[in-house]
Amino acid sequence: MHRWQGLIWAVLALSFYVVGGLLIMGGLILIGILGSQDLWGWGEARGIGYMAFGIGIFLSIFGVMIMRIMRNRGVS
Repeated sequence: MHRWQGLIWAVLALSFYVVGGLLIMGGLILIGILGSQDLWGWGEARGIGYMAFGIGIFLSIFGVMIMRIMRNRGVS
């Protein structure tokens, strides 16, 4: 059971890290390239880009923290 729990945490941490990186890059593209264009009635691309950038930074940091905690406690 302990081994499967470590594997689940590892997959979760890595997926947070990867999704966070994709959101960071997508947010930068929305901010830099699309700028003030309207995105399908959702709002201005710059505002959505800032939101994606912020959430991406949070997810990346959260994924790295989970990985570090797992390594320090010997879970993985």
